Amino acid sequence: MSMPMTNTRESAIAPAPARDEERWQAVERRDPEFDGKFFFAVRTTGVFCRPSCASRPAKRENVSFFSTVAEAEKAGYRACKRCRPDRLDASDPQIETVKRACAKIEQAEEAPKLAELAAAAGLSPYHFHRVFKTITGVTPKAYAAETRARRAADKLRTAETVTEAIYDAGFNSSSRFYESTAARLGMTPSAVKRGGAGARIRFAVGQASLGAVLVAATKKGVCAILLGDDPETLVRDLQDRFPKAEFEGGDAEFERMVAQVVGLIEAPGQRLDLPLDIRGTVFQQKVWAALRAIPPGETATYLEIARAIGQPKAVRAVAQACGANPLAVAIPCHRVVRTDGDVSGYRWGVERKRKLIDREAA
Repeated sequence: MSMPMTNTRESAIAPAPARDEERWQAVERRDPEFDGKFFFAVRTTGVFCRPSCASRPAKRENVSFFSTVAEAEKAGYRACKRCRPDRLDASDPQIETVKRACAKIEQAEEAPKLAELAAAAGLSPYHFHRVFKTITGVTPKAYAAETRARRAADKLRTAETVTEAIYDAGFNSSSRFYESTAARLGMTPSAVKRGGAGARIRFAVGQASLGAVLVAATKKGVCAILLGDDPETLVRDLQDRFPKAEFEGGDAEFERMVAQVVGLIEAPGQRLDLPLDIRGTVFQQKVWAALRAIPPGETATYLEIARAIGQPKAVRAVAQACGANPLAVAIPCHRVVRTDGDVSGYRWGVERKRKLIDREAA
């Protein structure tokens, strides 16, 4: 005769209480960063879930924690049919749905209508719109606009004329093209067509305690602050962005600008009183604005940033936007940490990130 299920569940070895508390807090937040790191099970239902599960909250006294799916199943629990923790390593059906929708948008000559995308996904327009924005961080309309802007940039480099590139990229009129892509391209369409030819970018490389610092600026303001160990690598990175742009060394005035940036790196809690030429997607701009709102000496998690921009499930997209930040320290992505406080994921090196945080804390 088999043992009662309740006894089987209670036979599992519980984690240390301190770790249990941390896990419970993640469950209360429904924190997707902890998905795959542990699972929680509810005695009264006999079900185990991932931390981000949207099911009705359980009482703390009825919850146990497990490190793996096998442990939870061995203890007698069954997988939640809502969050499917047993399929954590498999493709999420909603993610696959959105991937297909993204491919449809990217392959279409003209941006598909919301109703068309929703019908192909087998969802209502409202539900599809919500799912798409949750996973990608932007609406289907914004994603289509970004796709056309990228396509336009590619077409401009190969088309005979700018007009030809406009219509090849899926725009119905030149006015719509110029209105939609000017900010995203970062320069005039003609300059993009010439591979950045005609665009003038001043730059200089300085030295700080964290290594080499490259500062570049257009007539609008500072467009890049890059950190690294090798000045030549930083220069190549800048040149790869604009292969045919006109680069020129900085004069005495520009050197003073570089000195301000170096000063910011040495004391990252101060304010940088320089104009910035910030270029990015709609979603990236929202994330970067939230980063600049984090006070010096404080940190925020990727989840908190996602919540701050009104998209609490777009944690992964927030992390990607942080990684795409071209303005080190000026846009303080170093102030963003994992939910467990771990300092990781920094474009210019985790050790630099840790030192910047320590300097601000001091």
